[in-house]
Amino acid sequence: MKTDYLKALQDAIRHTHGCASTHVGTIPVREDFGGYVVWDGEVEVFDLDQHPAADQCYAWGYQDDAGELQCVAVLRVSPVESPVTAIRAYILAQQEGRKDT
Repeated sequence: MKTDYLKALQDAIRHTHGCASTHVGTIPVREDFGGYVVWDGEVEVFDLDQHPAADQCYAWGYQDDAGELQCVAVLRVSPVESPVTAIRAYILAQQEGRKDT
């Protein structure tokens, strides 16, 4: 199962950022905001092969409302410097996207 999950994340990295990757670790992350847990899970860390702007990527997956796996891949590029800041950047981007609808 974990192997399939990591492959799905690597496929997302390749599709989103156009490069191959190598899994180097798993970091547990819990993020609270306003007294609520907004993320409690693991973020996978990948080294990137020949990406022009980043040497690492943080990736994770979640099930959407239809039960489908959705993969997220965030480059380690300032201000994203850690799994925690990757989660924060993604949550912020999602919130800003909802303001437009």
